[in-house]
Amino acid sequence: MGFPGTWMTESESMVYRVVPKCACSTIGQIMYYSDHGTFFDGDIHDAQAGMHKWAMDDSQPLINANVKAHKSYAFTCVRNPYTRILSSFFDKICGIQRNGRRYRGNLVPLLIQKYGIEVGDPETGFEFDQIQSFRRFLLFARDTIRWRRPMEPDIHWSAMSGHISTFIVNGGTYDKIFWTETFNDGMQDVLSAVETPHKVDLATIPRFNESEGHGPKRLHKVSDYFDDLSMHLVYEIYKKDFQLFRYDFENPDNKMPTGEIDLAEVHAKLGE
Repeated sequence: MGFPGTWMTESESMVYRVVPKCACSTIGQIMYYSDHGTFFDGDIHDAQAGMHKWAMDDSQPLINANVKAHKSYAFTCVRNPYTRILSSFFDKICGIQRNGRRYRGNLVPLLIQKYGIEVGDPETGFEFDQIQSFRRFLLFARDTIRWRRPMEPDIHWSAMSGHISTFIVNGGTYDKIFWTETFNDGMQDVLSAVETPHKVDLATIPRFNESEGHGPKRLHKVSDYFDDLSMHLVYEIYKKDFQLFRYDFENPDNKMPTGEIDLAEVHAKLGE
């Protein structure tokens, strides 16, 4: 199995387990900059050099040896499950992707046909009933995760705990898990714990939100999208995420964590 979704700087100063929709573009660019003193020109997910990634065959032995021996500082980043699933919907389902097409080709037509979802059109300013469509998308997301139908769950809306657990189960140990909601504080803790070839000043680092501007803007506050049934579905899908990463299930509008993450508990619960 190894360490899917794991990135490592070429200098091996740090190891990062990518969690989609959790500031991964910005974190990847910070890692790249810390080695090279420049940012990658383009989306860091497309970089085929300048950084080790598990998806690249040459990187796998290096990442494997490093992680199993816990040679470098290892970390990841999490996000409130309510805002994460909303972001996935607006970016991946409603948005036009970098290649100018809809995400995953036939996925959106399938959702329109099977779930009655509307996604709007960039030509007409993405006008559609966002709340109704999002709730139908949530049913689809639950179906993919619970029954793997009508397709396998997508990495952008599968639970964070699932991504994070593969690293632990296969022999990795996290030194830090921080929240996107307090990104600068968490990322600074990581940078303060490691030696990098180039110093990173977080205050001057731009945010690399590669999904921004591809789709419609969210028109309502978070809680408007989640009625009683939607909250029930979200808890069914993301129960461990709420519990382990200390997010507030009762109030969708409170995106901030309610307590500290217990790394020992995360390793125990996700390492089973």
